[in-house]
Amino acid sequence: MLVLSCLPDAPWLPPGGRADVVVHDPDDPVPSPLGLVRLLVTDSDGRIFCRARTGDRPGWDLPTAPVPDGGRQTAVEKLTTAVFGQVTATELVGYVRNTVPAGTRYEWPAPVAHFAVYRVLDHAVPVLDGTWLDDDAAAEHLGERHWWPLIAVGHDKGSSCRHSATQG
Repeated sequence: MLVLSCLPDAPWLPPGGRADVVVHDPDDPVPSPLGLVRLLVTDSDGRIFCRARTGDRPGWDLPTAPVPDGGRQTAVEKLTTAVFGQVTATELVGYVRNTVPAGTRYEWPAPVAHFAVYRVLDHAVPVLDGTWLDDDAAAEHLGERHWWPLIAVGHDKGSSCRHSATQG
């Protein structure tokens, strides 16, 4: 397991919570439980496809879906079908692991919940409305998101981040 970053007392978590950004090693099992899956969709120019965020949080996000009781594979297949009109091949880049103190009131599984980023393996064309962000725009609009460190891994298949990250 390769931990890119660790944020004790992450501001989006209950007090005492910690968020770790973890690169997935293909030899490791997929983490469980998963709360959300996100798709990193890039085009041949390296731009990232984003959708408008919903609710009271304006801005852009990667296409995202909750993981129901049907499991992660079902969630990924439904999300790729919604984005591309068909099931599309993906690979798990990594995830954010949120850990909260036992007994904490938290909207996701506790004490540990995972939020995964899957990279689409080809340059499929989305059938949904959205926008393509180049590297600078993506950094500006997405750079504060807790999963952002995984973007470099998904873009470069890990070559740039693996050298500076710590083993965990």
